[in-house]
Amino acid sequence: MLKVLRKNEERCIGCHQCEEICSQVYFKEKNLNKASLKVTEIVDANNKIITCSQCGECINICPVEAIYRDNRGIVRIKKDICVGCLMCVGFCNERAMFHHDDFTEPFKCISCGLCSKKCPTGAIYLEEI
Repeated sequence: MLKVLRKNEERCIGCHQCEEICSQVYFKEKNLNKASLKVTEIVDANNKIITCSQCGECINICPVEAIYRDNRGIVRIKKDICVGCLMCVGFCNERAMFHHDDFTEPFKCISCGLCSKKCPTGAIYLEEI
């Protein structure tokens, strides 16, 4: 069974705790620009949560085959193969492939679920599909 991160944007209060835990766990610092998901606060509307749905559309766009689906069904990036062309970042229809100037390779959500444990409203949750 594949567990994928899902969202209920109506419940999002824009606290950014999901982004903080993500960047802290994976990049060892609280830096919202280094989170593998993004919360965009929108005045007079539901906040927008951007996260990877694990669709896999980016796999075939990578010219060096650094993007693959692991045995759990999660789309991942082989950092040792990635050349940093960022074609996947530009290609992603969900805008869920991210880049930061501190790194050559892009990064994305791997549905680890840590953010869902920190979300005080349940706006982000893991779902088995």
